[in-house]
Amino acid sequence: MTPLSRRGMLAGAAALAGTGAAVSSASPASAASGARDDRRRKAVVFRDVRPLGARTPVDLTVVDGRITGGRAPHGAEVVDCDGRVALPSLVDAHIHPDKTSWGGSWVTRKPASGIADYCAQDVELFKSQSRPVGERAYGLMAHAVTRGTRAMRAHVDVAPAYDLAGVEGVNTARERLRHALDVQIVAFPQHGVVRTPGTAELLEEAARSGRIDLVGGIDPISFDHAMDEQLDLVFGLADRHGVGVDIHLHDRDEKGTKVLRAIIDRTRALSLRGKVTVSHVFCLPNLADRELDAMAADLGDLDISLTTVAPNESLVLPIAKLREHGVRVGLGSDGVRDSWSPFGNADMLHRTHILGWVTDVRLDEELADCYRVGAHGGSDVMGLDRADLAPGAPADFVLVRAECLPQVVVDMPQRDVVVHGGRVVARNGKLV
Repeated sequence: MTPLSRRGMLAGAAALAGTGAAVSSASPASAASGARDDRRRKAVVFRDVRPLGARTPVDLTVVDGRITGGRAPHGAEVVDCDGRVALPSLVDAHIHPDKTSWGGSWVTRKPASGIADYCAQDVELFKSQSRPVGERAYGLMAHAVTRGTRAMRAHVDVAPAYDLAGVEGVNTARERLRHALDVQIVAFPQHGVVRTPGTAELLEEAARSGRIDLVGGIDPISFDHAMDEQLDLVFGLADRHGVGVDIHLHDRDEKGTKVLRAIIDRTRALSLRGKVTVSHVFCLPNLADRELDAMAADLGDLDISLTTVAPNESLVLPIAKLREHGVRVGLGSDGVRDSWSPFGNADMLHRTHILGWVTDVRLDEELADCYRVGAHGGSDVMGLDRADLAPGAPADFVLVRAECLPQVVVDMPQRDVVVHGGRVVARNGKLV
């Protein structure tokens, strides 16, 4: 059998609503009234910035971690930005930080002929690492912050081979980075829910512990060979413990659409509207327009969100069509330097570049749309406020030297400054 690559396994650009920039031109002078209240509020003025590449620099004012259109309070801190472009921070809607070898020695990978082989190699890598999951995950997640990621949904392997070591490790990393990164954790049964005895009990324990935000699943038909049993178990956990669902679905044929219909049915039956995500969903790009419209209408009606890692032009989700039906679609970086692949870097700006590349875009607005998918698609999936630089929005943004947003997507300049909640958390590729 010919060995499969990650591209083989996980193998137009999105048209998200445009983001407007709203900034304050006020100086940090004292306001005429309310000075006593202002002194109790954390205020920062980011001076001389160009939101979304605007021609004219302005001052961006932040109070208590939110953008404000009002005057800066007396005594506000001032950060000189020297004409840099301010862009919304990015969101990684699908990443596996527990699997990574990031920051460690080079790992030589072996041929694999399917998911089961990759799972076995995951276990080998896990056992060979001298650094615990928490340390490896922290290194990767911190790196993502320095590249402008404000939030991520972390899929963490739960299986008898690991017990809950991954959940515990990523929780440790999440706590260390709580000032700089918002993290949701998915208990992900990479080895299967039904085919691997003991996994169901571990998922139950993880959901009951309060240490996860969602419970996952994987290819209920083609890998677990037990669609109803897997989905009933996963959705039952979500219903009992008040967590969300995020299921990996790689099947490209009618098995994929059958599973997607079963997910829709259970979401409706259990009133889990807005709490279910399906990742990859390789069956959707191959659907005829009429069938795609019907499926997208049901997904939109139940607010079932989707994620893509833009693996290639034939498997990237039809984001523009899905959005016509109100379907939330996020972008993610997937695995990074793990047993599945030597590639990956947790840099979501690079992933927006990949999205543009695989969808063959060339117009400025198309390139800007790719960035908006990376910035706002994932925040929509995770239920976070959009960091769109408008008054009231979270003050999560990056500052770069650039001419305009389309050029940023193509050139991927250094993220000179990363701001999270109005606080500078990284400079020149390093946490501060």
